[in-house]
Amino acid sequence: MASLSRTAQTAIFVSVFGSMAFIFGIIAENKKPAFGTPIQGKGAVICKFPSDPSIVMGCLSIVTMAITAALGVFSIFHSYQGKKVPTDALFKSTTLRIFFGIAIGVTVLAEVMILWATITEALIITYNIHQDSSCSTTKTGVFGGGAFLALDASLFWLICLMLTVNARADYFDEEEDIHGRYGQILTTEYDIRGAGASPAVA
Repeated sequence: MASLSRTAQTAIFVSVFGSMAFIFGIIAENKKPAFGTPIQGKGAVICKFPSDPSIVMGCLSIVTMAITAALGVFSIFHSYQGKKVPTDALFKSTTLRIFFGIAIGVTVLAEVMILWATITEALIITYNIHQDSSCSTTKTGVFGGGAFLALDASLFWLICLMLTVNARADYFDEEEDIHGRYGQILTTEYDIRGAGASPAVA
């Protein structure tokens, strides 16, 4: 029951942090200014940008997505009722291997997209002297795309968690079956030897 509670808690945390990464990414997309105000200078254009919370929101999305991934990995490899399940036994399931790879790939892609958008936006705001008068910011849709990938990644981690529970159950069922057969063999051998060693009745 304790392990079930721990699994449920991990699933809740993965869902919460994954949703937070999505929400922060969407806010970053919606609050990002499309362009700044160009001010003509000597040989260059100085771009004046309005308040831009997308950088902070992007950083928060990156952090919460990293926490989601860490919790997802933890949910797969942590011990079960104090018993460690071998990695090869866990990944004997082809389905778990596939979804684990997808979860890792989508997580990395989400992190890269949001990180790239955040760094680009920060550089544009910081170094606001440009050669053209467009004063454009980060390409529209990058924060939003990363946010949806973050949400997808959290869902894949939840699927991995459920598949891991099944893989653990299968492993312990096999272990109990093997131990039961071994114990039965030992008992049978003991009975046979005991019968053979019994003294003959006159």
